[in-house]
Amino acid sequence: MNYRIGVTLLSREYNKYLQEHKTNVGNAFMWIQDNLPELLKDDYERQICADHDQSKSNEDEYYAYESYFYGNNISFEIEQAFNKAWLVHIHKNPHHWQHWILVNDDPKDGDTILDIPYNYIIEMICDWWSFSFKSNDLYTIFDWYANHKSIMKLSSNTKSQVEYILGQIYKKLDEL
Repeated sequence: MNYRIGVTLLSREYNKYLQEHKTNVGNAFMWIQDNLPELLKDDYERQICADHDQSKSNEDEYYAYESYFYGNNISFEIEQAFNKAWLVHIHKNPHHWQHWILVNDDPKDGDTILDIPYNYIIEMICDWWSFSFKSNDLYTIFDWYANHKSIMKLSSNTKSQVEYILGQIYKKLDEL
């Protein structure tokens, strides 16, 4: 599928965005490491600061993302390519809550929502929080979470951990 037809090549802008996002994810992690080290049960620095979203540079994600976010026209073809790239991305990157939903074959079984391992919860929060670092308002994550938590499918254990971590971050921000 050639979904790049009619798209202005804006790789430089998309590459800049990718680098800025990864840097801000790292900034979020380093903030937690510096201010709330008790939240880190292990050394997640490489996973979060070096390896985060590496798959976005792969061909099966890169061009669809570039075309969708930086192209001149979002055609049906580009939208479909992006949807496929997003699906590939969440299945390659377990720091997305969507990665942990098992869609069962039998409708009576519904979906199975799995617990997210702690290291991926930390990375997921750093991913969300990266946009607060971009906006220079470290509190925006809390409004974002409040506006999105009703649509997120999180196990009760994962939701409790997410909300505990966010609560600790909020408390520490207020102390600083």
